[in-house]
Amino acid sequence: MAASELPVFPPVLPGRHPEAPRAADLDKCVHCGLCLNNCPTYRELGVEMDSPRGRIYQMVQVATGQVEMSPSYFEHLDLCLACRGCESACPSGVPYGRLIEAARAEIEAAKERPWAERKFRDFVFDRLLVSRGWLKAAGALIYLYEATGLRRLARGSGLIKLFGKLGRIEHLAPGAEVPFFFDKIGKTFPAEGEKRYRVALLAGCLANVTSARLNEATVRVLRRNGCEVVVPEEQTCCGALHVHSGLKDKARELARRNIDAFLSGGFDAVITNAAGCGSTLKEYHELLESDPAYSEKAHQFSRKVQDITEFLAAIGLRPGMATTEVTVTYQDSCHLAHGQKIRQAPRELLKAIPGARFRELPLADLCCGSAGIYNIVHDEIADSMLQKKMALVNATGAQIVTTANVGCAIQLKAGAERYGKGQRVLHVVELLDEAYGKPHA
Repeated sequence: MAASELPVFPPVLPGRHPEAPRAADLDKCVHCGLCLNNCPTYRELGVEMDSPRGRIYQMVQVATGQVEMSPSYFEHLDLCLACRGCESACPSGVPYGRLIEAARAEIEAAKERPWAERKFRDFVFDRLLVSRGWLKAAGALIYLYEATGLRRLARGSGLIKLFGKLGRIEHLAPGAEVPFFFDKIGKTFPAEGEKRYRVALLAGCLANVTSARLNEATVRVLRRNGCEVVVPEEQTCCGALHVHSGLKDKARELARRNIDAFLSGGFDAVITNAAGCGSTLKEYHELLESDPAYSEKAHQFSRKVQDITEFLAAIGLRPGMATTEVTVTYQDSCHLAHGQKIRQAPRELLKAIPGARFRELPLADLCCGSAGIYNIVHDEIADSMLQKKMALVNATGAQIVTTANVGCAIQLKAGAERYGKGQRVLHVVELLDEAYGKPHA
């Protein structure tokens, strides 16, 4: 589109909701369309209004009063995965992630939800994700569902199909990994060998139940590489799901709690093994920019946060891994590749494993369809994305598929089971842990 053809919009209306998209961010989009092919929903649906350019156009129309917020507007913005793939393609530096989060916060303030939906969201976001007690209870129920054979019976008998959408997404339900990681929170784990660094680990929320073994592997690999690992007692959910769902005030509350829990510890780094969490943690300074008591603290905290793959690649892996004769590929986590701009670190770590044969996955940075709770809310679109992703995985011939985010791992495990060829799905750190843990040749 030529510069003379660019649409000219009236100014943004004054007095809008404080969380609304900023005019300065909206104005950065020149509507060139280079983002389109990097947008998973546009690739799936072929609808302009379900592309980043189309969604920004709608945000501008709402911001300038040309149209009112409507169910159509809600739907088009809700269909966005917030994968931020468009940011990697954009030549103008449009902060699309910030725009979609702001728009959803504005929608959340304006939208009237049915009573049952409102109560369910309140329970998930205000209680379940932030309460260790509720998470333990939910984990116990999931464990009993599996251990008693009910899950196997429901699947084998076909009864699960009678539950409509719930039956369609049941395969996405992660297992409960006992013992949960909660008993490690509040503890300090000494470095093996010479101590090089003192780091803190964000244990997450659901990850303490569904990815307890990953958290343990993370601690072991850090210790093996000379790190004293502290898991602060007062930490809580990072708030990523709250931000993505437009619940910014609750996310700010959680951010303040985490800053208080981590910042005073004098750590060399705050480590996370979940790319979605890490992306939000690194943006706490934006979330709290208007909070005079926490603005500077948030900047200090964000500078400390590192993804586990980013940290390990920077400090260099210690020797001692056993030869692992396996073919491995890697699926980029959207919030690691596009949000944090980290692509090479996970690949460098995989290539450092003796005997491992790394094969690049075509379109590795195109979303797998997980996107927080997107694969639950929009399961059919997400499953279509997953089928295409697994076809590419199958073509690599890899025996192991790695990623750097717990949500991606859950989605890919479901994909390997339904559309794959028996591949194992592991976090990069889990494969490193296996290599360190095997008997040395």
